[in-house]
Amino acid sequence: MKMRNISLVIALLLGGCSMTPDYNAPESVGLDQVYLHAENADKAVIENDLWWQSFNDPQLDSLIAEVQQQNISIQIAAQRIQSAQSYETMVSSLKIPTVSLGAGAFDYRLSENDSLAGPAIGAEMIGKDHNGLMAGANVSWEVDLFGRLDALSDAASIRVQQAEILSQGVNTLITADVVHNYLQYRGAQARLAIAKRNINEQQQTLEMVQSLVNSGFGSELDLASARAALASVTASQTLFETAEKVHLYRMATLLGQHPRDIISRFEAAPLPTVTGQIPTGMPSDILKRRTDIALAEREMAAINAELGASIANQYPQFYLTASPGVVAESADDLFSSDSVGWAAGFGAKWTIFDGGRSSAMVDMQQSRFKQASLRYEHAVNAAFNEVETTLMSYGNSLRFYQQLNIAAAQTETAVEKANNLYKAGLIDYIQVLDAQRQDNTMQDAVVVAQLNIASNVIMVNKALGGDWNVANQESVTSDKDKDKDKESSQVNSSAD
Repeated sequence: MKMRNISLVIALLLGGCSMTPDYNAPESVGLDQVYLHAENADKAVIENDLWWQSFNDPQLDSLIAEVQQQNISIQIAAQRIQSAQSYETMVSSLKIPTVSLGAGAFDYRLSENDSLAGPAIGAEMIGKDHNGLMAGANVSWEVDLFGRLDALSDAASIRVQQAEILSQGVNTLITADVVHNYLQYRGAQARLAIAKRNINEQQQTLEMVQSLVNSGFGSELDLASARAALASVTASQTLFETAEKVHLYRMATLLGQHPRDIISRFEAAPLPTVTGQIPTGMPSDILKRRTDIALAEREMAAINAELGASIANQYPQFYLTASPGVVAESADDLFSSDSVGWAAGFGAKWTIFDGGRSSAMVDMQQSRFKQASLRYEHAVNAAFNEVETTLMSYGNSLRFYQQLNIAAAQTETAVEKANNLYKAGLIDYIQVLDAQRQDNTMQDAVVVAQLNIASNVIMVNKALGGDWNVANQESVTSDKDKDKDKESSQVNSSAD
């Protein structure tokens, strides 16, 4: 009967129970089936998060892969994951027994005048030196009967997940910054080339007007206008040169390098444009793809686990201790069976009055959970509206670009007709140069419109979220290829 009771107590202590409230991740309730501006993109499921490959620019692809390996902010985020993992290991270790070893030597003498000395001790023990050696272990274990340590361990594990999600978010922001600066760099180069061409043509106009004024056929008004036009486009060249260097230096910062290390790295290339539509998937997909939503959901889960620990902290805590060891006067006898000694104990601690501190901690955690729930709801609403806004802006930028292309085609036609009229002797060359100036201005506007589209492409993909890590995506692609090869092999084997 006694052994049965002992077994029951041990089973109860080892099994324990959890005080953590049940937690289920929120579902996608209230989201529409399609986006309001879905016509501006492809509703297909997003299969590849390396969306910048649609620009078909190898230099951009290589730059992103390099930045994701070298960027300091991304490395800091990776270290944050390691720190969270170490914290999880430390918290989880509280659930298992702590074992410490010790050894030493001792020497002592009992005082003859000690009030405790008496017949019970014996004359042979008093006034003499006693020495020896000892070795032993100390084992202590908190029996997690009410799940307090389990809850803390779960919370620490969730914090690791949050660190990983945050790292993915940092990678997303840095990658978007790389794409933006690279495209702006190429755009500044394109606008600079147009400005130089315009300067050359305006210089010809000024020289021609000056010649007419010198011969008495031109006016000072025309001369002043020509000089103003030349000064204007010359000033724009300085702005474009500045923009080119600013974005180049920003890419150097993202790479963790000095500007001089990459100043001649990028070969001249045209501004890349997106090919194909942007896949968006269903609105509910952003719940799985957005890092801010994932962080908010994991925060709810972590606080729920911490709430469980606070509730369990109101209940008794149980401890098991044991101290086996050996003590002997000489090293030869230290490990003999007669030198073995031990002590074991079982204890409990229960705070029955703390002025309401434990209850206040529970109330605080419950309030934190409600705040986290509201933040999650806000993150979902903000994400959904951000996707709608960026899709609308992207669609409008496409339509704006289309209209500018029509206008650009007309200015090119005007230049062609002006050249034909000049060759026929029907107009002077100043009119030809003016037509060229208007065409250059329109070509610059087209480049700006292309940059606007590119910026909107970046914003749409940021709003959609996803794992933009090149290494992760290549691993997924490799696994898919292996699966396909395996399926193909199985099919061929069946055919044989």
